[in-house]
Amino acid sequence: MLLSQGPTTPTAPDWFVRALAHEATVRTIEVLGVEVSCRSWGVPGTRGVVLVHGGAAHARWWDHVGPLLAETHHVVALDLSGHGDSGHRDAYSLRTWAAEVMAVAAENVSAAPVVIGHSMGGMVALATATWHGEDLAGVVVIDTPVHDATPEEAAFRDKVAFGPRQVFADRAELLARFRVVPAQETEGYIFHHIADHSIRKVEGGWAWKFDPAVFAHEPLRPGGLSRLACPAAMLRPELGLVDATMGDMLADRLGVHVVDVPAAEHHIMLDQPIALVTGLRALLARGGSTE
Repeated sequence: MLLSQGPTTPTAPDWFVRALAHEATVRTIEVLGVEVSCRSWGVPGTRGVVLVHGGAAHARWWDHVGPLLAETHHVVALDLSGHGDSGHRDAYSLRTWAAEVMAVAAENVSAAPVVIGHSMGGMVALATATWHGEDLAGVVVIDTPVHDATPEEAAFRDKVAFGPRQVFADRAELLARFRVVPAQETEGYIFHHIADHSIRKVEGGWAWKFDPAVFAHEPLRPGGLSRLACPAAMLRPELGLVDATMGDMLADRLGVHVVDVPAAEHHIMLDQPIALVTGLRALLARGGSTE
């Protein structure tokens, strides 16, 4: 997640302004007793894509990415339960989140989708491919360290971020605390947009949208994975979390095709959004196949 760097929002380039001007269709569906919110772009009936955010993040991390993929695909970004504008659960699991991905896909796209997940969302994407791979056209994970805790999980475990829910009387004070985990340089205009949609008005003031309990889910590690029943790829930022050894393991054990993205950091949609879109467009042009 991230927090605002200051009161002044940097001037955004034209491509970003045009992307945000592409109005999303917003809807809510009930999945296993909880309301799940999602946003979509593009023409229904075209090939489907489901975008899955990272831990403590939300669907609006994709606001400047989804519209750029919607020229050829019907793109849907969901708020996993416990995140964004979706409801909270008593307990969270990768299996439940995978069920949410499949339910959102069933309600929004007309054919087997490609599921794309970032960081912890990549764990959700791999879980979805593990349990529902026959119903997917493919899966793409973005800098997901499958042999270790994701950075969000590690920050929660080490008590350096994502602690108990707090309420702040002043909106600006809360925004001033917004940070990315792990820390990195970002394009300020994207940073501010995401920060603005990471908080909500609550009784007594303002609070983060995410539920800290989301980090109590069971881990999905290599021992729980097998070769997937659908094509799979990883976009690996050069300065991200997945090293060459882990990339080789993903290729050998799961059949994942690893694509390196030069000069990009973990939160690639924040520092190298055009490179991210270019990589995703190339993979999607092959129908989710990497063969």
